[in-house]
Amino acid sequence: MIKPLSRASTARLLAAAAVLMTIPFAWGQTPASKDAAAGQQVDRGSAYYHYGLAHMYEDLAVSAGRPDYASQAIEEYKLAMDADPESTTLQDGLAELYFKLGRIREAVNAAQAQVIKNPQDVAAHELLGKIYLRSLGDMQGQQSAQMLKLAIAEYEKLAELKPKDVETRLLLGQLYGLNHDSAKAESEFKDAQKIDADSEEVVLNLYRLYTEQADYARAVDILKSIPEDDRSARIDFALGATYDQLKKPKEAIAAYRRALDDDPDNLDTQRGLATALLRDGQLDEALKIFKTVVAAEPQDAQSMIKIADIQRQQGHYEDALATLEKAKPLSQDNLELSYNEALVYDTLGRYDDAIRTLKSLIDSTSHPDGTYSDQEKQNRAIFLDRLGIIYREQDKTTESVAAYKQMVALGGDFAKNGYQGEVDSYRDAHQWEKSTAAAAEAAKAMPKDQGVQLMYAGQLADTGKVDEGIALAKSQISATGDQKGDREAHLALANIYIRLKRWPEATKELSVGETLSKAPDEKLYAYFLRGVMADRQKQYDAAEAQFRKALAIDPQNATILNYLGYMLADRGVRLSEALTMIRKAVELDPQNYAYLDSLGWAYYKTGQYALAEDNVRKANERNSGDPTIHDHLAEIYERTGKLKQAVEQWERSLNEYARSLPADADPEDVAKVQHKLDNARVKLSKLNTSSVK
Repeated sequence: MIKPLSRASTARLLAAAAVLMTIPFAWGQTPASKDAAAGQQVDRGSAYYHYGLAHMYEDLAVSAGRPDYASQAIEEYKLAMDADPESTTLQDGLAELYFKLGRIREAVNAAQAQVIKNPQDVAAHELLGKIYLRSLGDMQGQQSAQMLKLAIAEYEKLAELKPKDVETRLLLGQLYGLNHDSAKAESEFKDAQKIDADSEEVVLNLYRLYTEQADYARAVDILKSIPEDDRSARIDFALGATYDQLKKPKEAIAAYRRALDDDPDNLDTQRGLATALLRDGQLDEALKIFKTVVAAEPQDAQSMIKIADIQRQQGHYEDALATLEKAKPLSQDNLELSYNEALVYDTLGRYDDAIRTLKSLIDSTSHPDGTYSDQEKQNRAIFLDRLGIIYREQDKTTESVAAYKQMVALGGDFAKNGYQGEVDSYRDAHQWEKSTAAAAEAAKAMPKDQGVQLMYAGQLADTGKVDEGIALAKSQISATGDQKGDREAHLALANIYIRLKRWPEATKELSVGETLSKAPDEKLYAYFLRGVMADRQKQYDAAEAQFRKALAIDPQNATILNYLGYMLADRGVRLSEALTMIRKAVELDPQNYAYLDSLGWAYYKTGQYALAEDNVRKANERNSGDPTIHDHLAEIYERTGKLKQAVEQWERSLNEYARSLPADADPEDVAKVQHKLDNARVKLSKLNTSSVK
């Protein structure tokens, strides 16, 4: 589109047109001649004269938006073409004018007519390509597909006519990408790279292609093919975003910092850096950058939500709620904002508020026909899962299971997670028959889902049907050697054997599973299970070595941080390091009762009894059926002189052990609690006798 002319420029053009019109045929004084090729009379002087007028009227029409000038421009083009009927320049010029004026159908007709007459006319093909490209965004369904096909055909022809043109190759590659033809898209981009090996646009197009395919490793490789000193801020930003996808926050942080060195005021890069810092657990620095972004762009509700998330992880719950309140007017009906609000309420123990907020989210996103997009399903699954967890924390098993049944209705992996939630809800309530029935229902409903079958196998083994559970797990090992599936089955078998304390068989399955583990996150789980097995056998140094190997892969893994931290704290070893690990786990998941219990126990081991009691009581509020939590609370009460409460908690601990699965009720642990209870009862009896005297 031509830039609008200034008032002075428009006046000059009008004056020039007026002068030109007073000199009729001034440029056409040469005699008319015969065009040998076309056999038609050609008056080139007249053609040039009318073309000059057409061009000036065209400028006036586009700059001033005057339809009368547009009509005059078209008329002059036609007069010029009468004088020189075979002129490619005039034919292309008229077609281009139609396009500029928005008369698309006439532009297409003119360009197509020219292509029929001259298939090698680059300008005509370029115009058709532009028209089809622009029309892509205005159409849907079959029309859009047809337009994409036409655009591809034009740019394929242009690539043939201009084989060394990088821009044409890039556009054609992008069109192939839209057509889901990744192989052809990659081929065009690589051809463009051969033409211009240093082109940043070529690299970025290949990067986008690989990220659309979720092939982030190749995306990183293509970006890193540009030497670090030659990378622009755009390249480093893309590199940071890709490392984010690969869950490599430290590498992402380094890339974003390099991008900011070149473009320090870029808010998108600042947001990327802050997000990477948040994922790396560098909360203070992430918070500082997000606040800088909000100061520069006060309407940025999304950054405010991130600030609230950090405040929640730091334990500043009221500040988090205040930040979310500020963000609400800027982003009405923001699902993430409301969900974060529910998380804060849950952390504060304001369960009714959390439930109300989550139910409002679920109701507002429900469709009467039960049909949802993939993104809508994902959102609803997140809301329903958190609602189910909160109900479990309140011992409202029926309500929790009802929430998970709504997840099951979403189908696919959401159904699988919903069934798992039902099983876990019944397990937390020690309703073993119902948990097994829920697992059996899932296995029947999803007979080909390996994960569901392995869940059922574990449930059978836990509830006394050991041989049946092991047989079902072994049946999930494929006869065709499916590496990924076999890995899952072998590691599930290893977990079953660990819970049964069948160490040689667990070791064998772990060895096979670890061999089949290729990706870092796959190896992480194998290391974790090895650590658990060593810990169960009181081989603490070996367990710690395995947990540290897992943490080297994912330093922000809350489960492993908690497990290792608790293992150290329980033995009274390196308590400062243990506290650091467990605090980090609680930061990552403040509502997790197991992490809160670990934190309280670590405080107890360091003699900080008030903090110990506060955290273990919070854990007990979220799960009153865990015998270990009652044991810890009893220890704290005894140490702080609350002997009667200690006795009550040890009695609760023994009651919960009696209701627990065999794998979760180690006879040695039960005997220790019984011994502590007996001693406490004796002490309490002596105190009561003494008080009577």
